[in-house]
Amino acid sequence: MSLPIRLIIGLGNPGTRYAVTRHNAGFWFVDGIAAHFRQTFRGTARFFGDECGIEIEGRSCRLFKPATFMNESGLSVAALFHYYRYAPEEVLIVHDEIDFPPGAVRIKQGGGHGGHNGLRSIMTHINTSDFNRLRIGVGRPAHRDDVVDYVLWKAPLEEQALIEEAILRVYAVFPSLIEGKLARAMNVLHVEVSEKQGSGGNCGVCKDPPPFGLGAKR
Repeated sequence: MSLPIRLIIGLGNPGTRYAVTRHNAGFWFVDGIAAHFRQTFRGTARFFGDECGIEIEGRSCRLFKPATFMNESGLSVAALFHYYRYAPEEVLIVHDEIDFPPGAVRIKQGGGHGGHNGLRSIMTHINTSDFNRLRIGVGRPAHRDDVVDYVLWKAPLEEQALIEEAILRVYAVFPSLIEGKLARAMNVLHVEVSEKQGSGGNCGVCKDPPPFGLGAKR
């Protein structure tokens, strides 16, 4: 069993211009968790980002969103990582993944950055790649030269619905994630996207509560 997760970092770009772009899938995830626990992100100059805390089944966990742009995420993450002396295994980085189709979601322990500039920056600044990742599929463009524009553009509604549905599936195994039972969470999440998923409905990321039925920290 892995160590319990004490820090969840959602990656994205700050500002309303980027709020609904594919690259901000990590922000969508932590925003939804914070909303369920009735917590509000607060800006922190020390760590160049926004943070809040939650408690689930007696375990405390910090949620964090870098206020730097994606390519400089490591500056923010390193400040937080070193101040609290987190072990890499206690950290979960949530990010968009172009190698997976919308609706797919995977957990990974360690590994490379796979061309993701946010991960690249984090690895450079904390000098390790041993942290956990939650990869939210957003699909990829037909041409590799279009990747930058693709991730910085709003996904069509049907793709948004699939991405939101994937995030909801993670919410359902959130207690296992926090406890460090990543293998259990992987067994639930690592399924192929069904051709019959359809639109998946509107799960209302950051609006509807995650379905794990646990009370908010007050």
